[in-house]
Amino acid sequence: MLDQDDDDLRIVLGVIFGVIALVIGLVIGLGVHVTHKPKAPVAMVVEEVFAEIEPQGDALVKVYFAVGEATLSPEALETLNQVKTALAEKEGAIVLLSGFHDETGGAAVNAEVSKNRAKAVKEALVGAGVSADKVLLRKPAVTLGGESPEEARRVDIRVQMH
Repeated sequence: MLDQDDDDLRIVLGVIFGVIALVIGLVIGLGVHVTHKPKAPVAMVVEEVFAEIEPQGDALVKVYFAVGEATLSPEALETLNQVKTALAEKEGAIVLLSGFHDETGGAAVNAEVSKNRAKAVKEALVGAGVSADKVLLRKPAVTLGGESPEEARRVDIRVQMH
């Protein structure tokens, strides 16, 4: 009878230890799974390179923006057809964009706004069918431009020879 009780006790202890081992394994496995979870692909950040090209002549089109904004207005989007037409008429020409800002805000913020305005125009041109390699951004020597604040918040678009 004692042998029977010892065997039953061993079976119960074996089951308890088995369950404990299973729980420990599960906790360790979940911990490893969470810490080694594959990361989502990181979007590549491509820094826009400014072209060292001197602007030729007057701007074909000037795109104006609201204070601190880099979003094109519907009117501005309509003027992009002029750029496409001029580019098609000049074999080997490029589109040169220069962004400007007014005096409001700090220098670093204004420089970023100017760049973002030019990038927004580039994206709109590419979206309208202009080849991305034909659209170059120029870092203007002076980003403060125009006689009035409204005139200063703009991107000049030139179609010119490279």
